Amino acid sequence: MEASEDTFFIYDPDGDLPPERQMPFATIVTDDNYDRVSDLGRPGAYRLNIGVTKATYTALFGTPPTRRDEDGVLDTGFDYSVRDRLMPHPFYASQYWVCVVTPSEETLDTVRPMIAEAHEFAARKYANHQARQRKS
Repeated sequence: MEASEDTFFIYDPDGDLPPERQMPFATIVTDDNYDRVSDLGRPGAYRLNIGVTKATYTALFGTPPTRRDEDGVLDTGFDYSVRDRLMPHPFYASQYWVCVVTPSEETLDTVRPMIAEAHEFAARKYANHQARQRKS
């Protein structure tokens, strides 16, 4: 799904999920429409966001943050505008999301398994939901 030049990756193989169930497992944000913390107005800047499992997130960054500043940005100690650095997501780290601004090929190689994991996790959630629907 695309919205204002941003891309949202949703697992919905039958194309029948209601809007409230259409949760992306990864996104690519290309501008500052949602926030300005990553300074995506710079030429060529974009942010890849990935919803990983709790185990992956905590192995990378430890316990997710809960303290937010006045703009709702999570306090992780990271500068969210730095390019090519895997870090907790500025708003969704507490839900086990990670991000990287303008990743290099090397960093993309690092995050590809995370994207695959996020996709597999989304597929499992979809299958579980479908199974629950058939039982009811």
